[in-house]
Amino acid sequence: MNVARQLTTMAELQDALNVNVHPQWRDQGHAYYRAIWIECAELLDHFGWKWWKHQRTDLDQVKLEVVDIWHFGLSELIRNGRIDATRVDDAIVAAFQARSPGGDFRAAVETLAERTLATRGFPIEAFCAVMAALPIDLDELFRIYVGKNVLNNFRQANGYKTGDYVKVWQGREDNEHLFELVGTLDARSSGFSGELYRALEVRYAASKRA
Repeated sequence: MNVARQLTTMAELQDALNVNVHPQWRDQGHAYYRAIWIECAELLDHFGWKWWKHQRTDLDQVKLEVVDIWHFGLSELIRNGRIDATRVDDAIVAAFQARSPGGDFRAAVETLAERTLATRGFPIEAFCAVMAALPIDLDELFRIYVGKNVLNNFRQANGYKTGDYVKVWQGREDNEHLFELVGTLDARSSGFSGELYRALEVRYAASKRA
């Protein structure tokens, strides 16, 4: 799957998720930029930045936080008409294709937060710089994004908005279960989303019986 196709597929999934939350989500004026810079802080917490104590980088959680940022950034790009299920702005494709590995990860995250606040938008080049510094490529972003999208839909279907959803299953957050399940399935399969959703259902039901 080429870059443009991966991006438009994720845009289609994100739009469907946003519609599930609110059918007129484009008109709600949500501050996606605020969610992005707050996620940047959470991302650094998982990566580690405190010099006065021992910290271990939780790489799986760091990657999930990058994907969470992408959810909000992608929503901003869709709302601004730069990407949808059928087309993608050439500048967005170029930003992903132009990435080169390396760079200071913490500094890249801080630059993303700074530019997000300055523009109240989603600086795609700064986001790609974060990916390059980690590193995480588009294929991995796509795989984890699709998995997290399935989890987000699962949360909504099980009372996330009403407060009935239980996020911790048998002592572990649902994100941890997600990462484990994604690793057991073929993300390239056309049935990947459905298989993952069913696997989440089984685990969630088992946790509620425990």
